[in-house]
Amino acid sequence: MDTRILERVAAEAGPLQSLSPEELQLDTRPVTIDPQPKPARAWVRFGGTPVLVDAEVCRWTEDACAIRFNVGDRELKAWVWASAVTPVVRHQSSADSPA
Repeated sequence: MDTRILERVAAEAGPLQSLSPEELQLDTRPVTIDPQPKPARAWVRFGGTPVLVDAEVCRWTEDACAIRFNVGDRELKAWVWASAVTPVVRHQSSADSPA
């Protein structure tokens, strides 16, 4: 999504939505914490407005992912359903490949 549009939606559509503690059940479900967050595209909601953002998946459960993403110079974080997240595969450049 265009950066200016994302900034406008984030400012005008309402607060960033995140899953509730009841939905997450973090006190009874295993949580994986990734020391190297993975790139992804994720659907989030500002108020009632859905937006597809470039994000990083920082942790996850069987059903949900904790993501972080930037809107302007602000880093935002939210828990979303795992089905709202699509991994992004980064291709190694020849400089990154082992010899």
